[in-house]
Amino acid sequence: MPAVEGALAVLLVLGVVAGFALSVPQPDETQQLDAYAEDAATILSQEPPRHRGGTRLAEVTRSAETFERERDALDRRVERILPDNVMFRVETPYGRVGHRKPSRVATGAATVTTRHGDLTIRVWYA
Repeated sequence: MPAVEGALAVLLVLGVVAGFALSVPQPDETQQLDAYAEDAATILSQEPPRHRGGTRLAEVTRSAETFERERDALDRRVERILPDNVMFRVETPYGRVGHRKPSRVATGAATVTTRHGDLTIRVWYA
């Protein structure tokens, strides 16, 4: 009888280990990157402008002059919002800030429509 109990205990432990190993889905890298991009876009779309406009994003998409004036501040702000291991590129009708995206990497993206045009945030792991 002790041999049968031992065998059942081993099967139970192996079943639990196999359940954890096989049934826990790994997170999709693209979904996580999309979530980072959405979070950054949401934060920026709710921040007040530094000078004029309804939001920070409306300000940077207003004109080429306002984009140039706010370029460095936008770059610093997005860098602070995202985790250290995530690189980014923000694209507006008047220019881009951030890093050049390498080819063949998984990316996430979020687009915000403002009164003056779309702003897209693309993110990827460093």
